[in-house]
Amino acid sequence: MVKVKMTPSEAIVETLLAEGVDHVTGIVGSAFMDMLDLFPTAGIKFIPVRHEQTAAHMEDAYTRVTGRCGVCVGQNGPGITNMVTSVAAANMAHTPLVVISPSAGTPTIGWDGFQECDQVSVFKAITKATVRVPHPQRAADCLRTAFRIAYAERGAVLYDIPRDYFYGECEDRILQPHQYRVDKRGYGDPGSLDNAVEILVGAKCPVIISGRGVVDSGAVTVVTKIAEKLTAPVATSYLHNDAFPADHDLWVGPIGYMGSKAAMYSLAEADVILAIGTRLSVFGTLPQYDINYFPEEAKIIQIDINPRHIARTHPIEVGIIGDAKAASVEILKRLEAKIPDKVVDQERLAKIKARRKNWEDEILREAMVDGNPMNPRRALLEIAKVLPKNAIVATDIGNVASIANSYLKFTGDGMHIAALTFGNTGFAYPAALGAQLGKPDAPVFAIVGDGAWGMSLHEVSTAVEHNLPVIACVFRNMAWAAEKKNQVDFYNCRFYGVDIPNPVSFIPVAKAMGAEGIRIENPNDIWCAIEDAIISRKPTVLEFVVDGSQLAPPFRKDALKLPVRLLEKYKSLDYRNW
Repeated sequence: MVKVKMTPSEAIVETLLAEGVDHVTGIVGSAFMDMLDLFPTAGIKFIPVRHEQTAAHMEDAYTRVTGRCGVCVGQNGPGITNMVTSVAAANMAHTPLVVISPSAGTPTIGWDGFQECDQVSVFKAITKATVRVPHPQRAADCLRTAFRIAYAERGAVLYDIPRDYFYGECEDRILQPHQYRVDKRGYGDPGSLDNAVEILVGAKCPVIISGRGVVDSGAVTVVTKIAEKLTAPVATSYLHNDAFPADHDLWVGPIGYMGSKAAMYSLAEADVILAIGTRLSVFGTLPQYDINYFPEEAKIIQIDINPRHIARTHPIEVGIIGDAKAASVEILKRLEAKIPDKVVDQERLAKIKARRKNWEDEILREAMVDGNPMNPRRALLEIAKVLPKNAIVATDIGNVASIANSYLKFTGDGMHIAALTFGNTGFAYPAALGAQLGKPDAPVFAIVGDGAWGMSLHEVSTAVEHNLPVIACVFRNMAWAAEKKNQVDFYNCRFYGVDIPNPVSFIPVAKAMGAEGIRIENPNDIWCAIEDAIISRKPTVLEFVVDGSQLAPPFRKDALKLPVRLLEKYKSLDYRNW
C-alpha cells in the first residue's frame, strides 16, 4: 500500500472513518477546528453537548449498546479537563473510549499560556493509556494505537495531539482495523477449561454469576444452557441486571447494594461459583442486608477477558483468560459430553423458585407501603412493570436510583446502563442520550434523583436539538437522600448539607427547553404517563414527587462510624450522649 500526502487532520479523519466512526461528541473549540471542518464532507456527524462531561458519558453508553468504541473531543485545557469524571467512569466500567485531546501548541508549551494544561498527566491515572502524538507524521499511527489499546484493554485512552500538529503535510497510508488490531479473543487454556468442568460436574451447589462480559459478548443464551445443564441458580453481577433473563426459572436476581436476597442466599450456600465475564468487584460483593453472602470456602472459576482481573479480589480455583462467550461455549461442550442427558434437580429448582418468590413478595410489600405523597419504591415498581422488553434503562447513583437495583428486570433485548463502581452523580441522563444515539428505535429511560438531575438537566436541550426521545424519570425527594440516610443512621438525624429545598417543579424548565413534561404524585398515573411518553417519541421529563423519608440503607455501613467527640464544645454530638 503506497503512502500518500495528506494533512494530519485528514489522516485523523480518514482513520476515524476506517474505524467506522460516524459521529464524535463534544463542544466546539478552536484547537481542533481544522479537523472539525472535514467532518461534514467525510460524513462524520458532530454531536454538540452543553458540558463536556456529558460527551464521555454519552459515548460510554453508546459503546455499551453498540459494541463500537465511542469518540469524544473538547477544547484543550478546560474543555478536556471537564471530561475527567466521565472518562474515569468509562474507564472503570471497562468501556472502550477514545478521547481526542488537543493540547497547547508546541511553540508555547511551558509558558502557562491561554488554556494550557498538561492533560497527559491529568489523565494518566484514569485511562488505560495516554498516547501523545510526537510529530505530525505520526497523527494516524498514534490514533490507531489509541483504538488498539481501547479495544484490547477495554477502557478509555487519551489521544493527545498538540493543536499545531493538525496542520501541515504528512505521508501515510490509511490502514483498516484488521491490519493493526485483533477483535477476536480465544476461549482460554483447554486444560483450565477441562479442570473447570470437572469441578462443576462434582459440585453439589454450583451457582453462576453472570456479568458485563456476558452482555458484551452476546453470551446470555450459552450461559442459560450451562445453568440448565447444572440446575444452577444464576445471579447477575452488581448493576448488570440484563446479564440473565429475569423470566427464567433459574434467575435469582442481582447481587450488590439493594440486590436480591434470593441471589445472596443462593451464593451463601454455593460450593462452586462460576463467575463469567465479571471482575467480582469488592463493592459488588460486600455484605448486604446484614447477609455476608459471598462464601469464603467456595471454589471460584473465573472467566475474564482481562488477566488483570483474574483473582484480583477473591482467591480462585481456576482462572480462564478469554472471551466470555467463547469460553462458555467450550464449557457447555464439555458439560454436554459429561452429562449427555438433561437431568433437572427438581428439589433444587423448587428451592430456587421459593427463594425468588419470597424476595419478590418482600419488595412488593415494601413498595405498597403508603408514602407522602408517593413511596419511591412504588414508583419504581410501576415503572418496572410498564417497561417494554427492548427498553434500555440508565440508572444514576443515589438513594432512589440505587433502589432500582431491586426492581429492574430484563427479559428481552433491553439493557441496563449503570454508573457502576465509579459512582458519580449526573451519569444517567447523559448516558441515556448516548444509548439512544446507539439504538435510535429503542425506548430509553433514565432513572435519576433530583440531586443528580441538577447536574444534567441542561442536557434536555441537547436531547431536543438532536431529537433523542429519552424519557427522564426524575425522583423529586428534595434531598441528597443517600447522604441523608447516613445522617439518620450515624449522626442522630442532624441534617446538614443534604436538603434540596427548592420546591419549584422541573417540568416548566423541561418545557422551556422544548421537551415534554409531566409531574406525577399518584402511582396510578404512572402507566399512562410512561406509555404516552413512549408513543410520543419526544424528549420527556417525568417528575415523580416521592416521600423523602422512605430511604434505603446506607451504601457503606463499613465505611462510617458512630461519632466520637473529644473536645468539650462538641460533647453533645458524641453518640454516647444521645
